[in-house]
Amino acid sequence: MRRTSLILAAVIAVACAHAQNQGNNGMRYKWRDGQGLPHYSDSLTSDAIKYGYDVVNDRGLVIQHVERQLNPEERAAARKAADEQAAQQRAAQERVRNDSQLLSAYPNEADYKTSLQQEVDNIDQQIRTTQINLHSQEKALTDLLARAGDLERAKQPVPKFLSDSIAKQRNVVAGQRAALDRQQAARDAASAKIGPQLQHYRDLKAAQGKDK
Repeated sequence: MRRTSLILAAVIAVACAHAQNQGNNGMRYKWRDGQGLPHYSDSLTSDAIKYGYDVVNDRGLVIQHVERQLNPEERAAARKAADEQAAQQRAAQERVRNDSQLLSAYPNEADYKTSLQQEVDNIDQQIRTTQINLHSQEKALTDLLARAGDLERAKQPVPKFLSDSIAKQRNVVAGQRAALDRQQAARDAASAKIGPQLQHYRDLKAAQGKDK
């Protein structure tokens, strides 16, 4: 806080010195206070710096406008807005680079469509592999449950190792089913994106053709 006060005092001192130097040239300063009332002065005051001011020449014409000082909250908001704008600019530049790379990698729509379909085909292969594994794990679980059922029907206790194996196998099956659900969702998402991605490619090619 003390540092801010010192900086403000220095700014005011420099501005006042500038005002003193300009006084000989007939410069004046005008500003509006917090209530919107106009003020005029031959020297630059702290209120003028606080609210922002105009430098007026001897003919009453504004030759320079100086914005008011921002409070800490406003400075923070201004920094946030500037950061967001910079992020948007970076994102826009990244999109331009990606589009350029897309056009370079796939000179025609057929090649690009094949690439998009390949992504779906790869997921399909993963799904088939998971389905095979799931079937195998479900069979293993069924066998364990059958053994436990045989013991129970024979009025014999189910050994702890068998109960533990059943619990473990159930977790394995549940994990495989969850993986299959994720893969199915990924396939649906990849398949749904093909249309919009192809349209975006067509738009880029059309724009490229117009630029030539």
